[in-house]
Amino acid sequence: MQNVKFGSMGAFLDYLPDTERKIVDILRHIVQDSIPDVKEKLSYNVPYFSRYYRVCFIWPAAVPWGKVKLNGVQLGFCNGYLLQDEDDYLEKGNRKQVYSKTFHTVKEIDEALIRSFIYEAVAVDEALYQEKRRKE
Repeated sequence: MQNVKFGSMGAFLDYLPDTERKIVDILRHIVQDSIPDVKEKLSYNVPYFSRYYRVCFIWPAAVPWGKVKLNGVQLGFCNGYLLQDEDDYLEKGNRKQVYSKTFHTVKEIDEALIRSFIYEAVAVDEALYQEKRRKE
């Protein structure tokens, strides 16, 4: 259960501590710039980005998820298990589908690498959509 509820993206952003806000702002810019036709929507009180399906999300530690304690800001890929990640850049934990990367400082953000994961996630989203259309 979450103890916060945001009515708008502005309310969400205003709620964040400065350190997390800076990271979130940069990650949002990278996602929006990398996927021109992306749709952004607050789900579970954090921004999710989608095209046909959910592609990724940004989850700052200031927004709790049940009793799970987070640190930093997570950039999560909803179909992360389908992404190529030979160097184990993404954190898998015990999850089977969603993989993420946690950032504690702005300096940890490798924009080129993040963009490459975003582009691949968009290609996966497109492939899943095309596969579904072929079955219909």
